[in-house]
Amino acid sequence: MKSFLEFKPLISEKEIQAAVKKLADDIACEYRGKDLVAIGILNGAYMFFADLIRQIEIPVTIGFIQAKSYSGRKTTGVIRIQNGPAGIMENKEVLLVEDIVDSGLTIERLLKEVGKQNPRSIKVCTLLNKKARRQVQVPLDYVGFEVPDKFVVGYGMDFDNQFSNLPFISVFDDSLDSSTD
Repeated sequence: MKSFLEFKPLISEKEIQAAVKKLADDIACEYRGKDLVAIGILNGAYMFFADLIRQIEIPVTIGFIQAKSYSGRKTTGVIRIQNGPAGIMENKEVLLVEDIVDSGLTIERLLKEVGKQNPRSIKVCTLLNKKARRQVQVPLDYVGFEVPDKFVVGYGMDFDNQFSNLPFISVFDDSLDSSTD
C-alpha cells in the first residue's frame, strides 16, 4: 500500500476550505428567505457536502442521492442512481452538490430525475469542473475550481474506494496504484 506522503496536492486543504466558504456565502446570499433543499451526490461529494452545509448560514433541508458511473479510472457510460430522497423537493429550491463534473452525463441524468419531483428550481454546485472531458453541456451555477484532464483523488474522491480520506486533492498517478506493485 502506498503512503499518503507520495501524493502531492493539486489543491491544498487550505485552498479547498477557502473555496467552500466562498461557495457557502454565495449560496446563502442567493437563497436567503427561500426554502432550500441541498442534495449531496454520493459517494464522492460526502466530504465537500458536509463542509459546505456547515458553512451555509441559512436553514437548509438536506438529502442524498447515490450516483455511480465509474469503474476504476474510466466512466462506464451507465449512470446508476440509488437512494434518492422522496417527497422533499416539490415546490422547493433544489441545489445538487457534486464533487466533480467531467463528462456531464451524471449531472444531466440527475437534473432529469430531480425535475420529476417538481422543484421550484434546480441549480448545481460542484467543487471541481473538468471541462476537457465534457460530453454534454450542463449548467454549473457554483464552481469551486477548474481542474485539468487528470484523474484526481482526495477530499472524498476515490480510486477503487481508496484515497478519499486525503485532506487535499491530488492527481492520481498510476505508479501509486498498489495493483501495479
